[in-house]
Amino acid sequence: MNTQLYSLLSKVGLKEEAILALGQVWTKEINIAGKDFLIQPGRKENHLYFILSGTFRIYIEAEKEEVCVGFGYPNTLLTSFDAFVSEGSSGYFIQAIKKSKLIAIKRSDFYQFINGHLEFAQFWYRMLEQVLVSRMEREVDLLCLSPKDRFDKLMIRSPHLFQLVPQKHIASYLAMQPETLSRLKKLK
Repeated sequence: MNTQLYSLLSKVGLKEEAILALGQVWTKEINIAGKDFLIQPGRKENHLYFILSGTFRIYIEAEKEEVCVGFGYPNTLLTSFDAFVSEGSSGYFIQAIKKSKLIAIKRSDFYQFINGHLEFAQFWYRMLEQVLVSRMEREVDLLCLSPKDRFDKLMIRSPHLFQLVPQKHIASYLAMQPETLSRLKKLK
């Protein structure tokens, strides 16, 4: 079993037997070059990924610009969630920012594992709830907060992004121009 995945699952309180069983079904290893796409809109996606190294941006194409909606970085899970859950086509681009390494599990294997391990199913649903709350908070932030307040919240919540992700992608994520982000960073 991959040691990074083992470490993450150990921290959330899963029993050793569940962790080891889950490690056996992460069978696909992927190496991807910087700027290459892991997922593109319109393609079916049936894998859940665990990022071992590298960084990704998740974005959509709007009228005349790319709009960043999230990031993936080491020791986190990544997928086009809309496609993974619905077994449909992705609505998102997921692009490597730099050379990256991932391991993957097929959707069918993942849900089969969940159905056989109640402890892990409970963990998965708690994690989904946390993600949903975070997404709702982000939506409110984008609608109600000033650019400075959005920047300040990101600095508190995810300061590591400023070391991993180019400024232009962070600016897009915060719904501001890169120049605005530069000015806000200088004020810190």
